[in-house]
Amino acid sequence: MEATADAADVLEVVIFPWLAFGHMLSFLELSKRLAARGHAVAFVSTPRNIARLPPVPPRLSPRLRFVALPLPRVDGLPDGAESTADVPPEKIDLVKKAMDGLEAPLTAFLADAVAAGRRPDWIVHDFCHHWVPPIATGHGVPCAVFTTVYAAFQAFLGPRSANVEHPRAATEDFAVAPRWIPFPSTIAYRRRSEAEWIAGSFRANASGVSDMDRVWQLLELCRLAIYRSCDEIEPGMFALLTDLFQQPAIPAGILLPPVIADDDGDRAEALRWLDDQPPKSVIYVALGSEAPLTPGVLHELALGLELAGVRFLWALRRPSGMFSAANDAVTGELLPAGFEERTRGRGLVRTGWMPQMAALAHGATGAFLTHCGWGSTIESFASGHPLVMLPFVLDQPLVARAMAERGVGVEVARDEGDGSFDRDGVAAAVRRVMVDEEGKALASNAMKLREVLTDHGRQETYIDDLVERLRRYRGCC
Repeated sequence: MEATADAADVLEVVIFPWLAFGHMLSFLELSKRLAARGHAVAFVSTPRNIARLPPVPPRLSPRLRFVALPLPRVDGLPDGAESTADVPPEKIDLVKKAMDGLEAPLTAFLADAVAAGRRPDWIVHDFCHHWVPPIATGHGVPCAVFTTVYAAFQAFLGPRSANVEHPRAATEDFAVAPRWIPFPSTIAYRRRSEAEWIAGSFRANASGVSDMDRVWQLLELCRLAIYRSCDEIEPGMFALLTDLFQQPAIPAGILLPPVIADDDGDRAEALRWLDDQPPKSVIYVALGSEAPLTPGVLHELALGLELAGVRFLWALRRPSGMFSAANDAVTGELLPAGFEERTRGRGLVRTGWMPQMAALAHGATGAFLTHCGWGSTIESFASGHPLVMLPFVLDQPLVARAMAERGVGVEVARDEGDGSFDRDGVAAAVRRVMVDEEGKALASNAMKLREVLTDHGRQETYIDDLVERLRRYRGCC
């Protein structure tokens, strides 16, 4: 949708995502849709992250500008690390600490904007920016938080008041739906390892502030909460969130990115390889940018794909510290000895950036083995592929349970305690989706979900409704 807003209705919006590419790309999609409606958007991040974002369509560039704020140095953070993709999982909390150091540069940016007569109407920021609302309020600017994870995850976490009334101290408390969910629900963490991880988000980390304290502080100060979701995928959830947090919960739609086939390097090779495969014969494998991958996890996954006997394209994340290494060198270190030779002809492993939407949209792709990050799950909706699900942290286990209930995927069998899995479990899940009769029903259900969620007119209506809310509440700090 392309439109030009009347001068009096033009919004000045500052967009400020968390320093993780899944988040930045979601915020960029929201930015592009606002700019396409004639609104002025300033996308704030750090220099290296901005340089790595995909280009914006030229028609939007007059209304979508990028503001680079220098990320301060933090002890223990590698030089040049500006996103979660640049560090191993154990250093992500140091990225939060570094991001907290953007408080002074953001304050200066807002002061300059106000002095120049361009006071923003809104700052739309991410989950961990608890220090932004006080700064914004000091400059007369209201804030909205944009949540890029599964909305039901926010309901599971609940507001501070509900957690005070119904405290959850033991990991077992996170294995059942919280008491503030007023309808029958399976929203819970099934395995001890999952529950232990989410319980840890309530404790202070290396940044000095717990993730939950960040979320609670900003939700208590923000005027609106925006979600990358919609009623079709989470019916009733936004009314519940509005009631729980006592603020409007607004779905922005699923914000599907465009399918762009990049013709550079490994990416072109992967798509050319797909061109040579039979229709619906390949399972696309990608576990996102932040899954806590270990050599053991990668080896069992690889050997499971080998046992399954189906064609696969694996977008293997290159670990931190190996950005300049050649693909062969990286895969040789990470995969079982002889794996690529034994699967040559029916499997391809590529490191580096993969055009995921293009790979999923390719006619040779028939299923998606995913970690169930919300962004990747949303991208799967556009293709209508059934899922083989291997969730790790955050909202991923909840997303996996929801997709299993909808009949669009199956989870890899795992130990109920430590969450470990083996090659046999991977092979069995892949064959259920790609080979067995069950896979036909899963594929049919996935296509039905695709038809609902790719209704362009309906998705654009969510953005129009969001814009009306932003107009209605601007100036209300």
